[in-house]
Amino acid sequence: MSERTMARQVLLFVCLLSLNSVLGQVSYSIPEEMQKGSFVGNIAQDLGLDLKRLKSGKARIYTGDSTEYIELNKERGVLLIKERIDREALCGQTTPCALHFQITLENPMEFYSVTVEIVDINDNSPSFKRTEMQFKISESAVAGAKFVLERAVDSDVGVNGLQSYSLNPTDNFSLKIQNQADGNKIVEMILQKALDREKQEQLSLILTALDGGDPRLSGTAQIYITVLDANDNAPVFTQEVYKATTIENAIKGTIVATVSASDADKGSNGEIIYSITSTHDTMPEMFEINMSTGEVKVAGNIDFEKARHYQIHVQATDDGGLTDSCKIALDVIDINDNTPLINIMSKLNIISEDAKEETVVTMINVQDPDSGENGQVHCSLNSNVPFTLKSATNNFFSLVTDSDLDREKESGYNISIMCSDEGSPSLSSSVTLSLQISDVNDNAPVFERSSYEASLSENNTPGLSIFTVKARDTDWNQNARVSYILQDSSVNGVSVSSYVSVSADSGVIHAVRSFDYEQIKDFNFRVIAQDGGSPPLSSNVSVKIVIQDQNDNAPQVLYPVQTGGSVVAEMVPRSAEVGYLVTKVVAVDVDSGQNAWLSYKLQKATDRALFEVGLQNGEIRTVRQVTDKDAVKQKLTVVVEDNGQPSRSATVNINVAVADSFPEVLSEFTDFTHDKDYNDNLTFYLVLALAVVSFLFIVSIIAILSVKCYRWRRERMFYKSGANLPVIPYYPPLYADVGGTGTLQHVYNYEVCRTTDSRKSDLKHMRPTQSIISLDTNGTQTLTLAQREKLIRDDFEDQQKPPNTDWRFTQNQRPGPSGHYLFQSSPPRWTSSRRLRAAATPEVAVGTGPWPNPPTEAEQLQALMAAANEVSEATNTLGPGTMGLSTRYSPQFTLQHVPDYRQNVYIPGSTATLTANPQQPQQALPPPQVSAAQPEPPKAQTPASKKKSTKKEKK
Repeated sequence: MSERTMARQVLLFVCLLSLNSVLGQVSYSIPEEMQKGSFVGNIAQDLGLDLKRLKSGKARIYTGDSTEYIELNKERGVLLIKERIDREALCGQTTPCALHFQITLENPMEFYSVTVEIVDINDNSPSFKRTEMQFKISESAVAGAKFVLERAVDSDVGVNGLQSYSLNPTDNFSLKIQNQADGNKIVEMILQKALDREKQEQLSLILTALDGGDPRLSGTAQIYITVLDANDNAPVFTQEVYKATTIENAIKGTIVATVSASDADKGSNGEIIYSITSTHDTMPEMFEINMSTGEVKVAGNIDFEKARHYQIHVQATDDGGLTDSCKIALDVIDINDNTPLINIMSKLNIISEDAKEETVVTMINVQDPDSGENGQVHCSLNSNVPFTLKSATNNFFSLVTDSDLDREKESGYNISIMCSDEGSPSLSSSVTLSLQISDVNDNAPVFERSSYEASLSENNTPGLSIFTVKARDTDWNQNARVSYILQDSSVNGVSVSSYVSVSADSGVIHAVRSFDYEQIKDFNFRVIAQDGGSPPLSSNVSVKIVIQDQNDNAPQVLYPVQTGGSVVAEMVPRSAEVGYLVTKVVAVDVDSGQNAWLSYKLQKATDRALFEVGLQNGEIRTVRQVTDKDAVKQKLTVVVEDNGQPSRSATVNINVAVADSFPEVLSEFTDFTHDKDYNDNLTFYLVLALAVVSFLFIVSIIAILSVKCYRWRRERMFYKSGANLPVIPYYPPLYADVGGTGTLQHVYNYEVCRTTDSRKSDLKHMRPTQSIISLDTNGTQTLTLAQREKLIRDDFEDQQKPPNTDWRFTQNQRPGPSGHYLFQSSPPRWTSSRRLRAAATPEVAVGTGPWPNPPTEAEQLQALMAAANEVSEATNTLGPGTMGLSTRYSPQFTLQHVPDYRQNVYIPGSTATLTANPQQPQQALPPPQVSAAQPEPPKAQTPASKKKSTKKEKK
């Protein structure tokens, strides 16, 4: 075939392509035997598809079970030759020969039918199955005798197929070709000239078969003729064409037809032999003939799907070589012997649960090679699946969704598709598709409970696990991964994250701090459960934490108030009856429940038979009548205990004065001292003392070295300077030269001290502008009598110079008995250090004038005796019970609550009262003043000190 002819064929099919593309089909025409990779057609352009669509839709060629000769180039959108195409092997003698396949696309699913016609080329020359043919012809054969020759076979079709025969030489014979209705040709050799065995016994001819290709191809066969003696009658068949039918898959040996021929000759010349002369390659294998009877039997496997019709050529030959031929037309009857074949063209393995209805899941093609009803197929699905089958075209089906999908109800489906034909009996086949439903985050986490409540004991350890909240998400994988978050809120103005925390993965709630029931009893917050989807879904739940009380607080005593610097005392008259209410201990416990139930017990008492404490109310009452034998000083220790496990307690010390008058209480009051425990601070004091001593030692060494160095330098200077030293005037201590005026720069004031009893004696020097009478029960700055006398003598010796002759002072300026000695006009009061102090007022200056000589000891004693007489005269003004203990249940009782005795000074241990100014009206007590010096711990008394105290008291 020329290139021009081929170009015309391609142009013709391109025109057909333009028409078919509108109908969704594309047809191409290509010659056979094209090289691999040869261009077939631009499928993208012809179908009107974009190259991006071919890529995104994963375009591919579906050919079923057939060999894939054509491939798709998605980058260029063209069809190319994948395998060499042999039209003869593909279609045989069938015309036209075409390849049918589909191009499938996904997302959405589509397919297009493509037909590629394979055009024959002249690539096969005619050939004879037998290259040699032998004939025995009687010499008596008349002209016009026919001899059937074996036909040549040409696999090509059309003009490229077998076209003509030629015989050479043609001296005795010629060729006659008869065209039959089925397109086949019968080649006969005609005797034109009688044979003469005597002239030529053997003849040799060449039969040539020619096709119509360009260039023309040919095939030859050699004919050998043996001239026989005369046989003048040839066999004759009863019919030229025999018609017969048989079913496919017929058993071998089944008789399909019987042919019969007769010969008028007798003897050996009348014996007929039958043979099949069909030149089809498969014919001898499919059928066989009995040479004597002419019965044609099945010798191979007859398949209706491969061949529906057969033509069998039978030849009858007598012994003289004369022949006749006939044809058997055999039709094959189809039986339902093929099950439907289900081919998956395209399918999805995973589909989202939010897919819309009628979403294509799978496309299938069902083929049944049978014909008629045996080839008609219908398909169905198993029940209870949200899918349905829709028929797209003949034997093409689409599996689509017909309802909503829910992965939480069904995570996957096994879809069984059954296809059956309408034959009898019906044949069917099935296929199972596995389809997984992909999850969509359409479910929020759900807590196991609508609200949570947990209890936690106070004083817990920070980081303690309280309990766990749990939420579940019916989604899958990341969408079901729940994380827990503490919702931002505040509790009493404080962020809840400072109270608790929640584990993001496990939901365990931990306490961030240690809780105190007395500060917070319960609190509420919310926990959010959020999944890992996109976008995430969440839910929240209310959580209440209840703090449980523990007995972690000891009772607190509200009354009487315990202070370190004051003495708390309750006064009981000696006339008190049984059940007399002395005082009441008031205590509270900040705990709750039975941890706050308080009970009162008397732990220690000076006289346990005199007082009792109410177990529930804490009232202290007398058990019996108070007598004169009962001590004035009574000390009670009351224990307040709660009902917790273990219980906690607090103690309170109560000083009770059994007396009818205030002076009686005052005389004994200084004996009430608070017990102080110095053992706890002993180590601290020892270390501090050691550090101070070490520091003083080092300073002393440095000072001594400095003084020696200084003296050494002065001596050196003295020796160097000789007699040129200045005269330095000498001034005694506490005196100064004021330029000859004769006055003193300093003012002397003396403090008169009196002990409260015979055991202590105080002597204090205060500032020059203040005179203080101090009663120190702790023994602070206490001097013995010998020390005080020595100190007075030293003061006398310090007066080395006589007073100036120009000194002048009035009688009011002189102290002691020779002047107007004034005690303080301020009333006495008790301070936190239990010291009775009389402070000077700015109106009265004590000893403000010049002081040439200090008073003698006799003058001091004389002044004290005068003061004692004045106190004795004023004692009668005091009645019993003037101590003023009126507020029994006040928070604290001290001697600050006594009546205003501003005009009187009481000297403990004596019945005298010192009166400073009887005409001055009484005023309210001034506020307490803190002592300038810190009290030191009292020194232990020795027998010697007791004796000195006794002597002093007598004195």
